[in-house]
Amino acid sequence: MAEEKKHTRRANGESAIYLGKDGRWHGRIPMGFKDDGTPYRRHITRPTRKDVVEEVKRLEKQRDQGSAQQPGKPWTVEKWLLHWVENIAKPTISENSYDGYEVAVRVHLVPGVGKHRLDRLEPEHLESLYRRMQANGARKASTAHQAHRTARTALGEAVRRGYAAKNAAALAKPPRLEEDEEEVEPYSLEEVQRLLIQVNKRRNSARWMLALALGLRQGETLGLRWADVDLANEYLKLRRNRLRPKYEHGCREASPCGRKAGYCPDRVQVRRETKNTKSKAGRRAVPLPGPLVVMLRAHAEAQGRERKAAGNLWVESDYVFTKPLGGPLIPNTDYHDWKKLLDDADVHDGRLHDARHTAATVLMLLGVPDRVIDQIMGWEPGTSAQMRARYLHVPDAMLKDVARKLADAIWGTPEKRPVDKNQDNEG
Repeated sequence: MAEEKKHTRRANGESAIYLGKDGRWHGRIPMGFKDDGTPYRRHITRPTRKDVVEEVKRLEKQRDQGSAQQPGKPWTVEKWLLHWVENIAKPTISENSYDGYEVAVRVHLVPGVGKHRLDRLEPEHLESLYRRMQANGARKASTAHQAHRTARTALGEAVRRGYAAKNAAALAKPPRLEEDEEEVEPYSLEEVQRLLIQVNKRRNSARWMLALALGLRQGETLGLRWADVDLANEYLKLRRNRLRPKYEHGCREASPCGRKAGYCPDRVQVRRETKNTKSKAGRRAVPLPGPLVVMLRAHAEAQGRERKAAGNLWVESDYVFTKPLGGPLIPNTDYHDWKKLLDDADVHDGRLHDARHTAATVLMLLGVPDRVIDQIMGWEPGTSAQMRARYLHVPDAMLKDVARKLADAIWGTPEKRPVDKNQDNEG
């Protein structure tokens, strides 16, 4: 024991345990290096040697796993989330993804759990936030899920960098989507035909049939350029997505317009129009049915007439679908045009994305192989089975057909089924 009182010199990287003059046991553990390159050592003290040894082992394990707290003032959840979304996430993700993360951080996560220390955030703190989100204003579960996914990604990065020992969001349970989300109801073939009647009366009519027949996403359709369309060989290539516009004020500070940036008379667009499709599955060739080829040829001719009539006012862009004076369509305007189309066709209301569910279901009804459906829809190989389960809807007529085939297989066809004579006598 007398030897243990001495603070013996240890090799670099080794922890030291010793009995101090204060009568308590001390431990000094090398934890790495500070931002300025100098060594960083943790100093702990406990009343017994056993307690010190246990704590030293725990800290060494955290250090070796890369989950130990780093020197300096501990991160709060608010400070980390704001740093993460602006300096880590923003440079590496698309503008649309950043918008979703930024809203979740600013509107929900920072006000809800921002005051907690990052290394002391618990799953229960997040679960309480999710419940409050639904109670205050009856927010949908999908909103809480967006906040949950954002927190899980941001906290995962904090764990990888050693600012937290665990990812509280990975342990938290978000609300069940099934209890909050309406079931998607794809359009029947009869409804698609009614939509087709209305579509043919509209400008940019082929735009809607690309969604209903081939399941193209809104961004894919609005980002389509004529260079991507091969009408001679009846296919098109999907290589880019249209982004939602984002504006800043262009009016002078001395005389502000008083409106939101998007309605400023001198607004300045600060976001690019399109981005290239990143995933290999998203970059794909899609076959064009004959009637769609005819519609696109007619659309090209109509666009040529519009260009000639507009003269110098025409905005050249090579987009397949444009505004009356050229230039790309605005996604928000496109969405409202879709709602008007549904109303005019007298079919049930739905999201624009529901047309994608419709196209996938029609492909299934036509007996198109799964692998071909995956390519047309742009689903990644690793998630294609999951996406088919989500997007392919079995109509009642198909279920009835299966029931008939089961009956024929088990009981035989109607003319060959055995007759219960007792039942006949009772009648």
